[in-house]
Amino acid sequence: MASGDELVKYITERVVTFMETPKEERRRHTKPKEPWTAKWFGMIPLGLSLMKKQSPKRKSKS
Repeated sequence: MASGDELVKYITERVVTFMETPKEERRRHTKPKEPWTAKWFGMIPLGLSLMKKQSPKRKSKS
């Protein structure tokens, strides 16, 4: 049952190191999330938004 003991030891070490690190330091190590549009659709939304910004504005006839 050595592997079970090793697992418990590993988990307790991870928990202790997590609890001992300051909250600010833990926040600095987290990566910012990527936008969901880029995650699901890749570069297509970025390309469309750039095309929309570059296209000239149309005048509407009233």
